Amino acid sequence: MRYELSDFEWAAIKPLLPNKSRGVRRVNDRRVLNGIFWVLRSGAPWRDLPVCYGPRTTCYNRFVRWRRAGVWDRIMDSLAAAHDAAVQMIDTSIVRVHQHAACIARNRSQSMGRSRGGLTSKIHAVVDTNGLPVRLALTAGEAHDNRLALSLLSRLRSGSMLLADRGYDADWIRAFATERGCLGQRSAQMQSKGADLLQPTSLSRPKSSRAILQ
Repeated sequence: MRYELSDFEWAAIKPLLPNKSRGVRRVNDRRVLNGIFWVLRSGAPWRDLPVCYGPRTTCYNRFVRWRRAGVWDRIMDSLAAAHDAAVQMIDTSIVRVHQHAACIARNRSQSMGRSRGGLTSKIHAVVDTNGLPVRLALTAGEAHDNRLALSLLSRLRSGSMLLADRGYDADWIRAFATERGCLGQRSAQMQSKGADLLQPTSLSRPKSSRAILQ
């Protein structure tokens, strides 16, 4: 069924799930996870969860309880540990907050804020060579793109190539990349003019809209 974990994906996630040595045994973990992912990927409300995934309250409570316990973060970190670090890309994307969430009190704690698009949240992401997520974070929609740059790039490896747009073109980010062993290269615009991109250069600002740090 669409959105369900494949056998390969389940084999990777299963060892990362919390053990419950005492008390009532948890219901089928794979079924509950498939139900959670169905809601997250379809965007449907919990009340519309198909009955094949069991009670919607079970899936919802598991999702919330594991979020508060940091289980989802640990799963993400474990799966991302083996990523291809040759190239890492950092960027953001703004998403509109659902209309039913617009009246939530203290929405600052929910990573929601006012921007040109109304009430929005901003997704900050670092992905690897294959476009698979390495680090993810949320802020209010009006936050600057580079606000979480240092924390998201804290695992940047020496020799990696870092791709970022002008939103991350700041001296302190360039200094951080240098400390991590990343050398600046000329921009893609200069490559089209015949410049040798294999020759490392100083961390001068590129002229194109996309900066390349290696």
